[in-house]
Order: sequence, then structure tokens, then C-alpha cells
Amino acid sequence: MTALPILPSLLAVAVAAPISALITWTSHPLLQRYALARPNARSSHTIPTPQGAGIAVILATLVVALGWAAWGLVTIPAALVLATIVIALVGFVDDLVSLPLFTRLLLQTACVGAVVFTAPGDARLVPALPLALERCVIVLGGVWFVNLVNFMDGLDLMTVAEVVPVTAALGLLGWWGDLPSSAALLATALCGALLGFAPFNKPVAKVFLGDVGSLPIGLLLGWCLLELAWSGQIAAALLLPAYYLVDSTITLFRRIARREQFWLAHRSHFYQRATDNGFTVPRVVGEIFALNLALAGLAILTVRAGSTTVTLLALLAGVIAVAVILRRFSRPQAS
Repeated sequence: MTALPILPSLLAVAVAAPISALITWTSHPLLQRYALARPNARSSHTIPTPQGAGIAVILATLVVALGWAAWGLVTIPAALVLATIVIALVGFVDDLVSLPLFTRLLLQTACVGAVVFTAPGDARLVPALPLALERCVIVLGGVWFVNLVNFMDGLDLMTVAEVVPVTAALGLLGWWGDLPSSAALLATALCGALLGFAPFNKPVAKVFLGDVGSLPIGLLLGWCLLELAWSGQIAAALLLPAYYLVDSTITLFRRIARREQFWLAHRSHFYQRATDNGFTVPRVVGEIFALNLALAGLAILTVRAGSTTVTLLALLAGVIAVAVILRRFSRPQAS
């Protein structure tokens, strides 16, 4: 596997950040007029706030990644680019006028399926399984991942606090040759785009990503993690997004067990319960950011150590770290 040179990665961050910031700033008046998110009983914000600035993040990411691809530095799958655009358009329409659940899931499944089923046949996670069955399972997991990133984008800077450490870690692994250069370059471009968006989304946010941002971010990040898993680093691919995976999955099964309409918006996630339990928004995203830095360190350790024992210990440490944060968020803070 060819390592991604440091300079293109750093340039990807340096170029994507101002592009994202510029598009966010210039699009703000239009979003203020046509895509206003009004607070309701399930919201974490209290004043009407424009949504849809995720279009800046996605455009900046794709422009930089495709620019590097045009120079011959990397190869970005056409199916991934097209799927990202389609799923962003679906999110944009949903930001303006809510789409039916079945329509959203059908289009998301088609996008994820296009990416997964056009991947090389030798990209395998469990070679003992039939290829078609493995790919179907990956598509199911991919649709869930795309949606859980959307579900978890419910606080100011939340997605930045999650995705920046993950993409930075993926960039490092690309530099060391442990991740395909295409995935590493895309990850660093996404990292830069989110850093450019961050000043507009810090508490109290001036603008939100919206579904046009959170859904394609989930697709792009999921593809990068899948490439890491296909490279034989399944433990690292699970550790990096561990907080999002655990919070969303536990919340989903709890709602199903309570026979709630789990597909509707709610305030049941641990990070949402934390704000109800007395945590401030900066404290919640700060603790999640610190947790993700720790998880990124553990993920890198599993890859670089190349030891089964180290991998098992790192997975155990990651589970404990996530469990501690979830427990803290679910308990009221002392006055």
C-alpha cells in the first residue's frame, strides 16, 4: 500500500478550510431566508437558526479531493462522488420539505449500495462469507452509519468534535501507509472542511449543517472507515467512531424496546440527556472531543503495534472509556 505524502494531506486541510468557510459565510443570508430551523420540544437550540451549511463542507471536500485526483495523486471512485452528491441533494430537499421515511431510506440504500457493490471483489472483511452476502450486510451497516451521523448532529460543534479527530487519525494512518491514499486524502479534505465550518457552528451556532451535510458526511466517513477495515484494521475502524456507534445503537434499541416511534426526532441520545442533566453544550462537546482523541490514539496504537494482545487491550480500553462517558451523561449533575 502506497503511503500518502504529507504535503498533499496538509494542503488538503489548508485549502478545504477556507473554501468551506467562504461558502458558509456567503450562503448564510440565503439559508436564513429559506432554510430556517425553528426550535421545538426536541431541539437543543432555542432560537430559529439557519440550516443547510453542510453544503459548504461537502463542496469543499469534493473540490479538494477531485482536484488532487485530477493531478493524478489519488483515485476517487466515481460511484462515491455521485452517491455523495445524490445523498446531499436528498438531504437538502429534506431540510426544506420533509421527505417520507421510505423515500429517504430507499435513496440512501441506493447510494450506499452503489458505493459498496462497485468496490473491487478482493476487498473483503470475512472471506468465509459469500461475497454478495457480505456486501449486503455492509450496505445495511452503511445505511445505519449514514443515519447515525445525522442523528448525532444535534448540538453545536457536535459533528466537528466527532469527525475531526477521526479524520485526522485517518490522515495519519495514510501518511504511514496503513490506509489507501484515496481514503486518507478524502479524510484530510473532510477534516479541513469541517474546521472551516467550525467557527460558524460554535455555541451559540449561527448555522447548522442540516441533512445536506450530516448525511453525506456519514457516507464519506463510512467509506473511509470501510477502506480501513478492508485494509485489515477492523479494530481501528470500530474504535474511531465508537462513541457515535454506541450512543446511537443503544438509544435505537431502547426506543424499540419501549415501542416508541423510533424513526421520529427525539431527545433520547446520551448527549441530549446530558444537557437535560445540567451539562452545558461546550462541556458535552468538549468531553466528546477528548474521548474521540483518546479513541483515535487507541485506534492508531492497534494499527502500529500489530499485536493481538495490544488490539484486545485497546478495544477493552475503548469500551470502558465510552461507558464512562455514557454513564456521566445519563446522571444529573450536582447543583
